[in-house]
Amino acid sequence: MSHDRHPLSQPVASSSQVSPPRIPSTPHPTPPTTSPTPQTAATTRPSGTSVTAEPLSEPTLLRASEDPRVHRYASAFADLMEMRAPASVVAAYLDCHEGWFRRCAAPMAVTPLGINGYVLTLGRFGNFGFEVEPTIGLELLPQDEGIYRIITEAVPDADPALQALYDVDFNASLRLDESTGPEEVSHEEVDRLMLHTLVRWQLELSVWIRLPGMVNLLPDNLVQSSGDHLLRQIVRQISRRLTWKVQEDFHGSHGIPCPPRRRAQF
Repeated sequence: MSHDRHPLSQPVASSSQVSPPRIPSTPHPTPPTTSPTPQTAATTRPSGTSVTAEPLSEPTLLRASEDPRVHRYASAFADLMEMRAPASVVAAYLDCHEGWFRRCAAPMAVTPLGINGYVLTLGRFGNFGFEVEPTIGLELLPQDEGIYRIITEAVPDADPALQALYDVDFNASLRLDESTGPEEVSHEEVDRLMLHTLVRWQLELSVWIRLPGMVNLLPDNLVQSSGDHLLRQIVRQISRRLTWKVQEDFHGSHGIPCPPRRRAQF
C-alpha cells in the first residue's frame, strides 16, 4: 500500500534594494501542502492472483456489502465431549480458559485479546486459486447456567487491506449435561466408578470473501458449492482436532483416563 507525496513548495522570498544596507528580514516559507490520496487495499496470493479493492474510508463489514464479488460461505458443526467427572469439575476447568484454550488451539496461532478474548488464525481458505488466511477475534463469555458461548470480537488495529478481502462470523455454544444413563457414555471398567458429564457443543461459521472479478465469470452455483464444501472440510478438521485435544487436556490435567474417541455428530 503506498501513498503519493507531493513535494513541499519552495519558500517565497522578496528582495529589495535599500540604502544604507541593513539585515534583510527573514523570509516566511509557504506552508507545505499535500493532496490526500485515497487508500486502496491490494494483495497478491501464492497463486499469483492479485485483487485491488475499492478506496477505503471507514472499515465496512463485508457481510453488509452489495458488491457482487463478495460471496458468503457457511458451515455448521456439532459434537459431543465425554468427560469422566461431575459437571462442577468440568465447569471449573472450562472457566479457566486462559490455560486450556491456548494449549488446545495449537498449532493455530493464538494471542490474548483483553480478559476473555483471543486472536486466532484459522488457516488458509480459498477458492479457484484465490486464498486468504483469516485472523479473527474470539470472546469466551462466562458461563450462564451451564452454557458457554464463544462469539466474534473485533480485532483492534486490524489491517484495512485484509478487512477489504474477508469477514468472519464465529458463533459457538457449549452445554454441560451430567449423564443419567449409559447410552451416551463409554463402557470401560472405570466408567462404573465415576460420574460423567457430556459437553454438547455447536458451531456456526460464516466467511465472506471478495473474490477476483474473473471468478464471477464462472457459474454462480459452482463458485458457491465449491466454497461451501471447502469450508466444511476446514471446520470439520479444526473442530474434531480441538474436541479431542480438550478431552485429552482435561483428563490429563486431572489424572483421569481419557475416554476413547467417538465419531463426530457432524
